[in-house]
Amino acid sequence: MAGTDEDAVAAADDALYVLTAVLLTPAKFPSVLGDDYPEACAALGLAPLADGYGLVLGQDGDGARWTVVIDDVSLVAVAIASWDCGMEYELSPDERTVVAALPGWPLAVAVAAPDVPAPHDPGPEADDRPPLTPPDTSAWGPAQRRLGADEIALQWATWREQVDDAAFPQPGTAATPGDGGEAADGPDGAGENGPAGHSGIRRVLAEARTYIDTPPPLGRVRSSFAPGDARTLRADGPGWSLVARTDDIAFVLLDEEPGEVLPVGRGPELPGLLAALDKMAVRPS
Repeated sequence: MAGTDEDAVAAADDALYVLTAVLLTPAKFPSVLGDDYPEACAALGLAPLADGYGLVLGQDGDGARWTVVIDDVSLVAVAIASWDCGMEYELSPDERTVVAALPGWPLAVAVAAPDVPAPHDPGPEADDRPPLTPPDTSAWGPAQRRLGADEIALQWATWREQVDDAAFPQPGTAATPGDGGEAADGPDGAGENGPAGHSGIRRVLAEARTYIDTPPPLGRVRSSFAPGDARTLRADGPGWSLVARTDDIAFVLLDEEPGEVLPVGRGPELPGLLAALDKMAVRPS
């Protein structure tokens, strides 16, 4: 850095115009940063504290982008809940809660602060570390795969209605239970038929099963609210993401299949796997 860490914190905290905020906790973290909570923390140079962090994204008086990390998770959670309900909430972290100030933003932010220059990365005179940048959405890789899984979890009903259950192999047929049916249109609009016995799906389900006996890093498996008595289950691993409803089917995304979303029928095995994963998953407090 040019100067000390305290200098960067002071620079970012000086007249920081807050634009948005996100949680970085074991149960909820920006998936673009990693497959699990420790990996997401490492991407920002942070220790994986049990209570997590809040990430405050804003601009300073010169318009420069800063990501301010604070340890007051409750404050950020209240702000996000208020904004989600359409209520105003002024997020003003106490400087004593600031853990670090990082140049740039790790996520795309569509808004900008009024009456300051357009968003830009701080110059080397403020901080000579490479600025954080959102993932390139024109390419396919782990970050894009995880973003695709985020979108499916968020818009489950839309994705689910694209899947015809008749395309799944029925018990007693020659195909392997839990195989992928017809692939739904992926994040890039692609869509091809998923062959019966898809090797990528078999690999994902096998690796997910290993999580039950050998717990993976914290945050690899997360469980969140869903309508009724169901839960939305999210699991990630090397090169794959799985999104499921515990009372329904699952979707798989793979690094090696850009833009493809592969549905996985319930069959006789998937319900038990999802139930077991849900029991060991991290849940929001």
